Amino acid sequence: MPTPSSPQLPYSELLQLKRWNTPTIYNGWEQITKRNPAADAFNIEETRDFMPQMGPMVGYAVTVVIEPSNPNHRKANPNAGAEYRRYIASIPGPKIVIIQDLDKPRVIGSFWGEVNANAHRALGCIGTITDGAIRDLDEMTNAGFKALARRLCVGHAFPTPVRWGCEVEVFGTKVNPGDLIHADKHGFMVLPPEEQVGLLEAARFMDANECNTVIPVVRNSTGRPTLEIAEELEKSIATFSQNVREKFKREGEW
Repeated sequence: MPTPSSPQLPYSELLQLKRWNTPTIYNGWEQITKRNPAADAFNIEETRDFMPQMGPMVGYAVTVVIEPSNPNHRKANPNAGAEYRRYIASIPGPKIVIIQDLDKPRVIGSFWGEVNANAHRALGCIGTITDGAIRDLDEMTNAGFKALARRLCVGHAFPTPVRWGCEVEVFGTKVNPGDLIHADKHGFMVLPPEEQVGLLEAARFMDANECNTVIPVVRNSTGRPTLEIAEELEKSIATFSQNVREKFKREGEW
């Protein structure tokens, strides 16, 4: 199985990226990407954050494919579980496990539960995004293991890893090992190595740009004539856009 490339960012930057929600990271990313900011790098299908109280999670993708409805995978490779765990252990963290469930949309079993969440936490994983199901929600939360998933379920069926360390597709988005993942209750972003450097600076700039221009105008509106507010708002939007053009040589969202 291929091994992801080494993480592109120091751990200190990952911690700083975690301070913002995923839409704020998107606001920075769209200024530096060469891809289509309207359709690339984030989940297309709806997903659900089952631990929103844990806030955002940031880490590097490790990938696995499962098919819990099919018991033949266990017979074909009885050592798959051990081989997969050695693969996970060999990769530096922080890691987020991205699981493509071949049973979707008829999801019948969960790879995740109390035991697997704790085992992966011990192997340097901080959470998962799976287009299948999870179970043992309280126990997973207690383990400090965050999950974005399609739904909850009761059983595990036959969740033997089919393959790992490969490209997967979850919630309409392709993910490769080593991609940077930023995820929270809004959804998730998937960033290849070439889009990771400069992301923190861009997100920080866009957040400050909003706070220094548009946000003060609309938050300081009590008791003021609406036409006066509208005029100031247009001026602040112009300033916001000018700041974006000067910084990134492109138009802002306004």
